[in-house]
This record gives sequence, structure tokens and C-alpha cells, in this order.
Amino acid sequence: MTLRPLSPIEARVLGTLMEKARTVPDSYPLSLNNLLLGCNQKTSREPVMFATEAQAQEALDALRDLQLVRESSGSRVTRFEHNLQRGLNVPEQSAVLLGLLMLRGPQTAAELRLNSERWYRFADVSSVEGFLEELRDRSEEKGGPLTVLLPRAPGAREPRWAHLLCGPVEVSFDIDPGSVSVEGVITPGDLRTRVEQLENEVADLRQTVQQLCKELGIPITAPVSHTNLASDQ
Repeated sequence: MTLRPLSPIEARVLGTLMEKARTVPDSYPLSLNNLLLGCNQKTSREPVMFATEAQAQEALDALRDLQLVRESSGSRVTRFEHNLQRGLNVPEQSAVLLGLLMLRGPQTAAELRLNSERWYRFADVSSVEGFLEELRDRSEEKGGPLTVLLPRAPGAREPRWAHLLCGPVEVSFDIDPGSVSVEGVITPGDLRTRVEQLENEVADLRQTVQQLCKELGIPITAPVSHTNLASDQ
């Protein structure tokens, strides 16, 4: 099944239904009120959202049209349950990983294994990676890839995985080498631009140092240290 890209609120609604089905089965399927509370909770969510009841209901209607959500009968209050596993034709383990990625954003395979403890217990990190790779290599006949391995951020030990249910993923690295913001796919052109910016900054710094050395009478070829500067002032 090929899906249109989900909106952020649709992904949050779907992920919340998947989470509550596994973590609070006695309260599942969810009423609209409980679903909204789950969507807007501040823990285990990235980013934190402040969705309205109208937005949640609109997302439910859209997901129902995509056959990813079903209404549950037999209660005076309308309740909702997810249908992702059957709707996308993926195994339980893959559905768990997609749900976690929708709720918590990009994560490493090790983080996903840790965060999935209440959903499903993977044997090891290699098992998680295997299902992520299957989702990444999913054929176009089955609907195309559902995950992507992001470029490793400078200073990070492991690359992170992201879902593709909301469309192509782009990443940009901030000045802080440990921070990564997910916005789109980083392109070679973006890298070249950043390298050029860094080269220009280095050139400016070199010119400043040379000018400072000239004013202080320090040979430009000599290493500049705090001692040199202090002795000449």
C-alpha cells in the first residue's frame, strides 16, 4: 500500500494509539479525550505537541480514510484503535519501530531497543537493525521504503534512524556538533556551502592573527602563544 505523507499530527495520533495499545491495554481502544491526552503528554514525545480536540478528530478521520485507524463499536463513547500493521502489511516488530520513531523522533538502533521494552522485547540490537533495514529496503511494489538511516552527526557515535511516513527526511547540523535538527535531506550542495563558510571564517581568523602579530612585532612564522602576547604588552 502506497500512502500519502502523513501530517505531524496524524503521525502523533497514530503513534499514540500504537503505544497505548501495548502499554495500557485495559484502557484501549481509546476515547478521543484519552487519545488527546496521550498526544499532548510531555514525556516520551519528540517534539512535544499541543494539539486541540478538533485537530485530533480531523487526524482520526483522515487516518480512517487511509485504513490506518478504526472506530470501535459496543460503547456509548466512540473509541479508536490503530490498524497500522495490517494497513501497511508489516510484521509486529516493524510496526513497533515505526510507532516509536513517530513518537520520539530519530533514534539509534540501541535507543530503539531500549525504548521498545514495554512494546516488544527485541533479542538484541542486531535484531532491531535487521527490521529497520527491511523497512528501508522495502520494494516499491509493497509501497516503498518506510525508514531511512540518517547521516551520522559530528561527534555522535552512532547514526540515527527516522521514519518516512511523513515524507522524505532532511537533516541539518547546527553549530553544536551534538545537535541534529530533522528538516529534510542534507545535500552535497549544503555540505559544500558549509565548507566554504568554514574556509572563509578560517581565512578571516588568519588575517586577524597576522595583523595582530604585525602590530605586536611578532614574526608571523613563529607560533603565537599567550606568553608571547603578554611579554610584548
